[in-house]
Amino acid sequence: MHGTVAANFALNFADLVICVGARFDDRVTGDLKEFAKFAKKIHIDIDPAEIGKNVKPDVPIVGDAKTVLRQLLELLPPKRHDEWLRQVDEWKREFPLVYDRNGRLKPQYVLEVLAKVTKGEATITADVGQHQMWAWQYYPCHRPRQAITTGGLGTMGFGFPAALGAKLARPDDLVVAIVGDGGFQMTMYELATGGRLRHQHQSRRHQQLLFGHGQAVARLVLRRALQRRGLVGQS
Repeated sequence: MHGTVAANFALNFADLVICVGARFDDRVTGDLKEFAKFAKKIHIDIDPAEIGKNVKPDVPIVGDAKTVLRQLLELLPPKRHDEWLRQVDEWKREFPLVYDRNGRLKPQYVLEVLAKVTKGEATITADVGQHQMWAWQYYPCHRPRQAITTGGLGTMGFGFPAALGAKLARPDDLVVAIVGDGGFQMTMYELATGGRLRHQHQSRRHQQLLFGHGQAVARLVLRRALQRRGLVGQS
């Protein structure tokens, strides 16, 4: 539903789908009768209630994902799939992400500018909504734990408090919360938490929690985006 054309083609033409810790919800499957109908399906989940709830797997495996995957690696010899990877890359080139560049300030464009300004190095937290989809489509993530989301749980209000937690855990990182107005209203009182934490920790790196470096980046992203649209003058 929200994925790229290349990802949907890959699912439709795959001969094996390994689902790890996901639940085959309707946003992924669409019509269950048509979902990956040519593929064998292996479903790995620690919760037995999730196995076969929506899609019946050919191989159900209940267990911790880390343990199961390590055991599978020990059993399976390495294989290369160069032809398949070339096909997926071709689909990516043929069907890239696009949006209407009509001069208006689009969320996709703001995220592209954010990625350039932060050089793709920020830790990103996302709330729930369409902006959550745009965040992972238009902000490149290159390292583990760089993208923080509730995934299929759909917990509105998660994005901003998660950013506070991420900043406390990695105080030297730039953390950006991408939230909509609804999700922000649900937890915006955590601004007081951020202010309290800033006063509790007097070191320079903790003073940057949300209010320092983050504000400067936000201003820079907005100014660059507006300048490119001719809405503000160059300075």
